[in-house]
Amino acid sequence: MHRMSIPDVLREAATPLAILATLIGIVLAALSLRRRALPLAARIDALLPQSQCGQCGFAACRPYAEAIAAGASQINRCPPGGERAIRRLAALTGRPRLPLDRSCGVHKPRQVALIDEARCIGCTLCIQACPVDAIVGAPKLMHTVIAGQCTGCELCLPPCPVDCIALQRVPARLADWIPGRDRALAGAARERFERRTRRLQRSAAKRGAPPSRSDAAEHTAGSPDAALERKRAIVQAAIARARTALAASARHPLRERDI
Repeated sequence: MHRMSIPDVLREAATPLAILATLIGIVLAALSLRRRALPLAARIDALLPQSQCGQCGFAACRPYAEAIAAGASQINRCPPGGERAIRRLAALTGRPRLPLDRSCGVHKPRQVALIDEARCIGCTLCIQACPVDAIVGAPKLMHTVIAGQCTGCELCLPPCPVDCIALQRVPARLADWIPGRDRALAGAARERFERRTRRLQRSAAKRGAPPSRSDAAEHTAGSPDAALERKRAIVQAAIARARTALAASARHPLRERDI
C-alpha cells in the first residue's frame, strides 16, 4: 500500500480548499455588489440599529436614513447606534466622523423592557406604543414583553398609567461576538416594524382615517398635564372595575357546593 507523504497530503487537500475559498469569495463579492446597487438611503438604513425610537428627531429609522442620504441631517443623531453607527455611516457616506449629538440622547448598553405583571392593569397602551410588536396581551389582562424582540426604544414607558414598566440591561453573551449578529437583529426588528406599519395602514384605510406612526399617538400627544390626566382617568377606571368585581363577589359569595 502506497503511503502518501505529508506534502502529498497537503497537495491533495489544497484543491478542494481552494475551490471552497473561491466559491466563498464569489458569494461575498455578489453580496457586496448587490448592496452597492441599493439606493444610498437603503444602505444607510441597513447600518442603523432599527430601534425605531425617534430620538434622532424622525419618526423612524428609514426617514432618518433618507434625510442623511439627502444631506438634510448629520450622521451622529442615533443614540442607540452610538459610536459604531457613526463610524459605519462615515465610512459609507464619506463624511467626517462626529461625536454623538447629545441633544438626541446618550448611548446606552442594550436593554429591554420588563413589565411588572402584578401591577399591570391591562390597558394595552404599551402594546399600541411598541413599534416592533414586542409586547403581547389583551385588554384588562396581563401584558408581557417578548425580550428577544424588544429594541429598548423606551416608547412604552410614557403611556403606562401605573408606571409598571422598567428597562433592564441585557447581559453580554458569547453570541454577541458572532460577526453580523447586530445587523441580523436589526434586520428582524425592521421586518416587524414594517409589518406593523402595513397593518396600521390597512386598519386606518378601513376606518377612513390617515395612518399614524402609532395607535397610541392620541394617548401620548398633548401637554404633560393632559397626559397625566389621561393616566389618572385610566387608573381610576381600573380601580372602579376592581371595586365593582369585589362588590359582586361580596353579594354572591361562593357556597360550599360551588367549590
